[in-house]
This record gives sequence, C-alpha cells and structure tokens, in this order.
Amino acid sequence: MNKVIASLLLALMAAPLAAQTSGDIPKLVVGITVDQLRTDYLQMMQHLFSEKGFKRLMNEGLMYENVTFDFPKPDRASATASIYTGTYPSYNGIPSNTLYNITRKRVESVLFDISKMGNYTDETVSAQNLLTSTVSDELKIASDGFSAVYSIAPTFEQAILSAGHAANSAFWFNEANGKWATSTYYNDIPAYIDVANRENSLSERIDTLSWQPLLPISRYTGLPYLTQDFLFKHVFSKYKQQKYSLFKRSGLMNEEVTRMARTFIENGGLGSHSLPDMLNIGYSAANFQDKSIQEYSLEIQDTYIRLDRELGRLLDLIDKKIGLNNTVIFLTSTGYFNGEGKEAGVFNVPAGEFYPRRATALLNMYLMAIYGQGDWVEGYHNREIFLNHKLITDKQIPLEEIQTRAAEFIIQMTGVQDVVTSYLLLHGQWNNRIDAVRRGYHRKLSGDLLLEIQPGWEIVYENIDNTRDYVRANAIPAPLFFFGKNIKPQHVMRPVKATAIAPTVARILRIRSPNAALESALPEIY
Repeated sequence: MNKVIASLLLALMAAPLAAQTSGDIPKLVVGITVDQLRTDYLQMMQHLFSEKGFKRLMNEGLMYENVTFDFPKPDRASATASIYTGTYPSYNGIPSNTLYNITRKRVESVLFDISKMGNYTDETVSAQNLLTSTVSDELKIASDGFSAVYSIAPTFEQAILSAGHAANSAFWFNEANGKWATSTYYNDIPAYIDVANRENSLSERIDTLSWQPLLPISRYTGLPYLTQDFLFKHVFSKYKQQKYSLFKRSGLMNEEVTRMARTFIENGGLGSHSLPDMLNIGYSAANFQDKSIQEYSLEIQDTYIRLDRELGRLLDLIDKKIGLNNTVIFLTSTGYFNGEGKEAGVFNVPAGEFYPRRATALLNMYLMAIYGQGDWVEGYHNREIFLNHKLITDKQIPLEEIQTRAAEFIIQMTGVQDVVTSYLLLHGQWNNRIDAVRRGYHRKLSGDLLLEIQPGWEIVYENIDNTRDYVRANAIPAPLFFFGKNIKPQHVMRPVKATAIAPTVARILRIRSPNAALESALPEIY
C-alpha cells in the first residue's frame, strides 16, 4: 500500500500543476496591437477588404468600436504598455516612447537599458523600466514558466512591452540591417530565428522589392476627400543606408511581420503544449514615413488593404496549425494617429508656430531675474519643461513657488493654451481634466511643467531638419476585437477602456490580472 501511495505522489509531483487546465481555456492566445489603427478607416474601407481578414473579425467576432486610453498624448509605447498592464503610465512607468534623462541631459528611449546588449542590433533596450506586470508575465507565473510567450513587432516598443518581463523572447525589425533583433534581457533565441536571419532576412531581398498599389487604382475610394489619380511606386534599394528605415514605415512591413509569425507558429510548437501559450504580434497602420494623409492618401489605403490580407493569412495559418476553436485572438489599436496634416493658409484657420528652444531660453532669463544666475531650466521634451531641482534645492526655493512662477510666465506666450505644474498634479484639487493628465504622468520621469499648445499650431524644433509637430486633438475611434474559442459574435457601441483588455484576457486564461490592473473584465466575455 505504501508503495502505491508513493507512486501516486511521484506521479502527481511529476505532472505540472498548471497542466490541469479547464477545457474552456484556449491552447493559444494571440494578442495583436496595430499601431494607429482607426475604426472609421476600417469602416470606410470595408469594400476593399477580403472576406478573411477584418470582415471576418467584424462578422464572426466580438467588436468594440471605441477603445479609450483616458490620458493625453498616447503613443506607441504608452498605449502598448497600458493595453498589456491594464493600468496607466502613472503606474506602469511608460509615459511615452522617449523621455528626457536629466542626469545625461539627453532624450532617450523609455526602454533604454545600458546593461543589456542587443542580438542582431546595437540597441540597448529592455523591459526594466516597465514597473508593473503584464498579462504575458501573469501567464508565465501561473504556469510556473512552462507556457511559451513570444512577441514580434516592427518596433522594440511594441515587441518588448507586449512581451513584458518574463517572456521567452521579444523580436523586432532592426532598421539598420534588416534583421530581426532582440535583447539579452531575454534568454530564449530559437535556432529557427537565427536561420531566418541568416538565410531569409529582408537584407537578402530588399533590392528586389518595390511598393506599388495592390489593387487597380480606380478602386481606392476609401477616403473620398483624399483621392489621387496617379500611381505610386516606392523602390527601397536606391536609398542605401535608409532603405530599411523606409521599408519599415511602408505598407510592406506587415508582410514581414506575418512571415516571422509563421516561423514561430510552424517551428515553435505554439498551442501544442498541455499549457496555454501566447504570441503577441505588432502590426502598423501608420502612414508612409509618418507623413500626412494629404500627401500619401493612396499609400494609407493600400496599407489597410495589405494589412487586411496579412490578417487573413495569419488567421488561416492559425486555423491550420492550431485550430481557431483552440485559439483566442484579440486585436486592438494604439489609440492615436499621426497622419493629420496642417491646413493650408488659404482657409484662414487660426495657426502659428511655437519654438520650445526660444521659450525655455526666455523662461531661464526670467527665473534668473528673480532668483539669480544659474541654469534654472534643464531641458524640454514632448511638451514638458524640466527644471533644475539641484539648483532649486541648493537655493532653498520651494518647488511649488518656482513652478508656479514659471507656469505663470509660460502661459503668457502666444500659442500656449495651458500649463500644469507637477506640484498641482500631485497635490492640487481634483477635476476631470487634471485626473486625465495625472494618469499619463509619472512623477519620476515627467517634467515640472506640462504644456498644452493651442490646436492648429505647430511646434518647431530648431534642429538640423527643423522638425515640426502639428497639434491637433488626437482622440480617434480605436477598435477592439475578440475572436475564436467561446467568443460569441457581437457589436458593441459603448466606449471601453484600454485598461480593461488585460483583465479580460486574464479571465479567458483563468489567471490573475496584472498586479496594477484595477478594471474588471469586459462583461461580454464569460
């Protein structure tokens, strides 16, 4: 009898606890973030789509028309982090793609990590600065590390922030050499990725590729006020060192992402284990070279058409290899769009130019007139002004006082709509607007003064190419789809929060929500 009991105990110990999963848990979850995807564009271009891509999600899946991010200026990094952590930048530590490093006095990636090397890249980035867990992390934790979690995307922001801290690995497209790169922060570099980089990388094919309309030009009627009667053709080989960068911003990049997703699905055994696996994929619906749709209206339509085709190929591949009845797919947007162009002066829309370098120089002179000589202003970045806290402390000046004086000065400048101080955000009275700004603010990373520039104006950065940032309210209708195992077709009109996505995926997987997620799972998912 003792031998029988001992054998049973050994058998139970040998079987992973997480393997005792419920039959309603999918074998594979595929999370897809599409940078700058718009619901209104999906609706306007439906007649251009196949039956296997977006139309299939709309007709057979659960669709939410309007995902809100509830903080100002979402971008690729802050949006992806909010989706996968279920919380805002004020908690997860990712307020934007880049930040101003006061110590090094320079702008750098929010994911910069000098301690980690790159593979197939010299970029030193990691998930170290992501301060909360992601739904990908929680799956790894729940399965005691047995679940396979991989991420692939055009950019390292999408790849790393969807992968989180505990993923097997995250891969992104390196625009310096055309290879798929990763960070030594992750431990798993599958051999088949090395093979793909050596034998079938874009570097071996780019000189033979060109981007032309996929359909006859007469069919490109998805944007009725932005039509062109001439074809486009973008050949990348002639741009030499910039060819990978331009390719990355073209409508062809999504095909490379699907190609890499196929490599993982066919070689990585995803969905074939006793535990659920997760594959996170980043696509892009941004306009070519981040230019305006007025300049490249055909290109943005072609990008959507090609993205639809890639989505159809991905769904077919998953169905063939794993089975859609064994898979749950969620797809959403990053909730912003950079493609709106400035109105021509002939229309008399009020406009102007705001020069940050001049504004900060004037502010520094003003503060010197009050408090004495010194570099009172450390820098400017992303509509935020950073003050010299060491100097302020040395001079024993109350932070609230100098921030208030600085705000009162800056707000008098033409083109400045409002200025909010960090002291007010952390200690001031609550209202809806301050609360929204607070959600997108991180006390250790964001500036002392947060500027709101008048809509219609341009922020002019006096650098080599005189970069301009056109200011326009950036709230776009962003979609969310759930599709696959146990998902009932439904169309939901009400707004839903991006921070509800991670708890909903956690419910599907029957695991904990990420550690800073406060939203409940969406009620349409049982």
